Amino acid sequence: MPETEKKAPRVINKSGTLKMEDKVAATKQARDISGKKINRRNRRDRVRADAGPKEFDEITIAVDRVSRTVAGGRRMRFKALVAVGNHKNKVGVGVAKGNDVTTAVNKAVTKAKKAMITFNMDGETICHETRTKVTGADVLMKPAAPGTGIIAGGTVRAIIGLTGVKNLISKSLGSTNKVNIAYAVIEGLRGQVPRSEWIGTKASKAADKAEKPAKAAAKKSTKKETK
Repeated sequence: MPETEKKAPRVINKSGTLKMEDKVAATKQARDISGKKINRRNRRDRVRADAGPKEFDEITIAVDRVSRTVAGGRRMRFKALVAVGNHKNKVGVGVAKGNDVTTAVNKAVTKAKKAMITFNMDGETICHETRTKVTGADVLMKPAAPGTGIIAGGTVRAIIGLTGVKNLISKSLGSTNKVNIAYAVIEGLRGQVPRSEWIGTKASKAADKAEKPAKAAAKKSTKKETK
């Protein structure tokens, strides 16, 4: 007798149905209730976002659980403190609350991007020494020589790390509240004045000398008009 070909064993799923072979499954076309073909490549929940470079980097500084007493008891929520920067001279801080951590962080990132500031720099450090106070927080920041690095605490280091500042000396002299310290750092960076605008520098003196003849001419013209 000729040898009969061996048949592949049938694989039965847990539900009792036969498992479809790969070759057969490749030829099948999925259809919806109305009978239209489903193109699975264009499904919205499976479309990957563009993996391009981000314009701003973000870092979560702190996530705290907060509660609020209401008529039915306590309502637990989460508060997130997030910093956003472009590793140059743009940085922002945002605080937001949400029912879960992800919601709170996303809200805080949106707020931080809306509240971004642009500050002046002197090479890879800040322009001058500054001391800012926000409620109980008191933050002192000083420029440093090249190679010093960032000498600062956790909150200040996290925010400065998102900027182009590579050399800085900082000290927190007041409250340890991270939110207040973060806003104090932002105010300190916002108040940076470039060296060319300092009073008493060569650039400012040259600008004053250039303005003196114009002011004298304006005074002479006003005197002639009054006569």
